[in-house]
Amino acid sequence: MPESVPSDAVDSVRATLERAGRTDRPKVVIPDDAHDAVPEGEVVRVSADETVHHARVDLAIDDSLEIRGLYDNARLARDGDGENRLAAWADDHGLDFGRTVHLDLVDEGFFYGLRAPGERAVYQVPDRPDDDLADIARQVEGCDE
Repeated sequence: MPESVPSDAVDSVRATLERAGRTDRPKVVIPDDAHDAVPEGEVVRVSADETVHHARVDLAIDDSLEIRGLYDNARLARDGDGENRLAAWADDHGLDFGRTVHLDLVDEGFFYGLRAPGERAVYQVPDRPDDDLADIARQVEGCDE
């Protein structure tokens, strides 16, 4: 059974919801002081409104870290395919570009929470996958390229 962790029991960073380029698509920009807590180039799990999504953490052209989407599984997050649920989340909370959002560091390197300002959340922390199985999955996915 997953462990329940309230958002006020974990470290949180103030990220920013910004416009991705000249589009109307949002991205979450992670502050410089949190770069050690969020793995660049990796796909992590992100809980938003009690739903666990997958997100790739990218290095932007200005060397900031950003999350450009929330996807239903790790493959979609890696490829940037499928429905990006970040825009719907921002719309549901009435968040405009330039607003602060909270990125909760629930299990650094693996599981994070995304909250609108002033909200509280309780996260159901999934178990980390077995490292050996994760390595095999990455190797199999690499064979398809």
